[in-house]
Amino acid sequence: MNRSLELVVEEHPRRGRPPRHWADMSPAERREHIETLGHPAYRARQLSAHYFEGLRDDPAEWTDLPSGVRETFAEKFMPRLLTPIRELSCDGDATVKTLWRMYDGALVESVLMRYRDRVTMCVSSQAGCGMACPFCATGQAGLQRNMSTAEIVEQVMDGERRLRRGQVSGGSGRVRNIVFMGMGEPLANYNAVIGAVRQLTAPTPDGLGLGARGITVSTVGLVPRMQQLATEGIPLTLALSLHAPDDELRDELVPINTRWNVEEVVNAAWEYAKTTKRRVSIEYILIRDVNDQAFRAEQLAKVLRRRGNWGWVHVNLIPMNPTPGSVWTASRRSDEEEFVRRLKARGVPVTVRDTRGREIDGACGQLAAHEVE
Repeated sequence: MNRSLELVVEEHPRRGRPPRHWADMSPAERREHIETLGHPAYRARQLSAHYFEGLRDDPAEWTDLPSGVRETFAEKFMPRLLTPIRELSCDGDATVKTLWRMYDGALVESVLMRYRDRVTMCVSSQAGCGMACPFCATGQAGLQRNMSTAEIVEQVMDGERRLRRGQVSGGSGRVRNIVFMGMGEPLANYNAVIGAVRQLTAPTPDGLGLGARGITVSTVGLVPRMQQLATEGIPLTLALSLHAPDDELRDELVPINTRWNVEEVVNAAWEYAKTTKRRVSIEYILIRDVNDQAFRAEQLAKVLRRRGNWGWVHVNLIPMNPTPGSVWTASRRSDEEEFVRRLKARGVPVTVRDTRGREIDGACGQLAAHEVE
């Protein structure tokens, strides 16, 4: 591994490891642990069915297990990893942001967004973020630690339980889309994120049974990890947070660009699309008078076009969301429209994201996990 990437991935403050959870284990490991406790291996499948399929987090509901072992299994395999501290909602209670305290006191946030035809969950992969992007509230807070596989999975499981119980506006339902666009740089916590993806996509009862095509993993451009992700055999969507088409500006907006520049990260994205046959999303936050000029749209089209036809990519423009103390703000509507027009004129597939959660600081770039506001 490149030494620069080692610094990004490994050298962060550690507070010890979270308690090992059922969602951290493979099916074989689950059976082994159950047998070690003196129980038949099939109990592992029963427990998985309760956790992933039945969404039952109360051992009193595990009625096919002997009453004498339910609490033992719960204590041993289902430690509480996330404790809800505060919930905020908007959009008629269809968007819910939850602030979680983890076992060591670290804080993270997740956002559940219910649309007419789907439910999307935005999950965190790190407490804080070490990428230091100046327009992002999470990046300005710095990195506390990586999250475990189970801590990531539990964010989704909580959303699933709420939907199953009809606790979200619109009645019961299922999470269909997961975006790793919450707190943290997912590819800087690679093993835990891939572990979570595999738990979420494994068929029930061994996993949650979600479709990998409904999962999006974002990155600011950790090239070796992007290359590794292409070899995993998981048909998820890669989202590259580009935010600038030239190195001079991107060095300022996305500091990791000084290690892997625009040419390198876009080429890695193109290679990902070529290998996986999955279209890559180019994320581009529009910041007034910073990166929203018409000539930058021309530059962006040129950078992307060098890789061939437009089948490999889609540009997702994101209106800048306000964060406390930021000197930057969203583009003028006229500048946004001209940026879109310039891209479309050159055949670039482009949409402007429908921002959710801005009123509760739950939109892109706003997650900061403050306990007291």
